[in-house]
Amino acid sequence: MLLLQAATPSSATAPKAPSEIVAAAPAADWVDIAPNDLLVMQLAPDRDGAGRKVVIQLMPPPFSQPWIANIRTLAKAHWWDGTAVTRVQDNYVAQWGDPTEKKPLPAAMMKTTESGYSVDGIAVQLAKFGAERTPEAEASTAEALDAAAPRKTRPSGQKDWHERDPYASFVEIYQGWPVASEGHRSTARYWPVHCYGMVGVGRNLSPDAGTGAELYTVIGHAPRHLDRNIALVGRVVDGIENLSSLPRGTGPLGVYEKAEQRVPIVSIRLASELPEAERPHLQYLSTESASFAAYANARANRKDAFFIVPAGGADICNIPVPIRRKP
Repeated sequence: MLLLQAATPSSATAPKAPSEIVAAAPAADWVDIAPNDLLVMQLAPDRDGAGRKVVIQLMPPPFSQPWIANIRTLAKAHWWDGTAVTRVQDNYVAQWGDPTEKKPLPAAMMKTTESGYSVDGIAVQLAKFGAERTPEAEASTAEALDAAAPRKTRPSGQKDWHERDPYASFVEIYQGWPVASEGHRSTARYWPVHCYGMVGVGRNLSPDAGTGAELYTVIGHAPRHLDRNIALVGRVVDGIENLSSLPRGTGPLGVYEKAEQRVPIVSIRLASELPEAERPHLQYLSTESASFAAYANARANRKDAFFIVPAGGADICNIPVPIRRKP
């Protein structure tokens, strides 16, 4: 067997690998993830007695807000305690919820509809600046969007990865999240993208849109065909291996056919409800920073020592937003 090892750069000016760019990012380029935006899932210990924890970051406004409100309601009610991972399909998803499908939901659950799978450009712009959506704000924002210069599809030194997408007219990283869009400015529709580790809401056939009680995470190649067909509500930011490494279900779509195959969920809590010492303290690399621009460019155009031919572009899901534990 031939073992390959990248040569050590001999010059300080040699192209850096994406990991090197992330490691060198200054503290000011990292953004704290609020405890109320983190779900902490505790699975039953594995066969060796080791604990298994999964941390999920919830999406920011304006995306999927009715489902995310329900998820916070469910977490505060400790609804998931005693439920289970019920389905693990190879190269696809791991899914969890109530195996009996009979557990009563909290009374305060919000109604969800398919129209919430995407949002309009005005909502995205207002949420970016934390502005309330009033008629006046909507009108001025629409005017500003429609008068703005064309989107920049070639960031400095980077080829047009924004345009190379078979599922949407345009893709971008919005405030740390992969999103896609179609349409013109104020009338454009935006939606989150099914990348590895993203968390979505299980549902039945249309028009059912799911409540948020049954969730899944992507553990394989990005199933982009699901975009705009299911609500995406977050992403796994720590502990994905505790879901992706689970035994595959033997039933249709990877469903566990026997109760003893299911992986029990001990608890799911908002990090804000946990004692300070038990809270995960995580940060993401600001996607507005120069460090992220350099990192994205390096992902799209690998020129560090191991690579021979730069790809000249990158799929939106091949530019994962770096996450780290807060130093």
